[in-house]
Amino acid sequence: MLGVSRDGEVVTIELQRPQRRNALNEELIGRLRAAVEEAATIARVIVLTGQGPLFSAGADLDGVYSDSFLSGLLGMLRTIETVPVPVISAINGGALGAGVQLALASDLRVMTPDSFIAIPAAKLGISVDRWTVRRLSNLIGQGPARTILMGAERVPAADAYAFGFANKIGTLADAQAWAAQIAELAPLSLRHLKLVFNDDDTRGPDTAEQIAALDAAWQSSDAQEARTARREKRSAKFEGR
Repeated sequence: MLGVSRDGEVVTIELQRPQRRNALNEELIGRLRAAVEEAATIARVIVLTGQGPLFSAGADLDGVYSDSFLSGLLGMLRTIETVPVPVISAINGGALGAGVQLALASDLRVMTPDSFIAIPAAKLGISVDRWTVRRLSNLIGQGPARTILMGAERVPAADAYAFGFANKIGTLADAQAWAAQIAELAPLSLRHLKLVFNDDDTRGPDTAEQIAALDAAWQSSDAQEARTARREKRSAKFEGR
């Protein structure tokens, strides 16, 4: 489910759930969080990647609607965001939903030329938290962020690079080579820069209206319709309730 390897000052953590396209369930989230915490004690840079043709298909939809899954996911993202070493996401093939959130929590992103990102929450009758919306908007601008979130559109690697989501276009080997270069830099400088970059108002409190709207989406009949449509392999018909 998870592979960890070390090369000098770089630790690579690989999602290994190819039968589910590296979708995140509660077990994988817990293991990933623990692996990142452990890696941060022995490495100067961490690289995250996915086994097989896809970085991550996002949240495993069989468990995504549980409170424990959501709290576990947000806690894991917070861990990646706050460990005192740089984290690089090496995105192969594509990242969807929670896979994009994983990349957003990382400090740097390298995407293969054929990869893409997408957050299809609106196709599932649900939404994403404030942190995700604000971090994505801060990173690439509101226009592209609205295309991804409100348009539920896929963005190819070339556009993701142009928007500023991807720092480089390259392979896992390229990401690891870059990580090795970064590992030679002053770690205390990098720790400070990470703290400042992530002090971006994405962790501010939701308004009562935002909380109510998010809860309404997750508890809606539309969300249930999306689950039913997925099981029946048809398009969902949303009614806004």
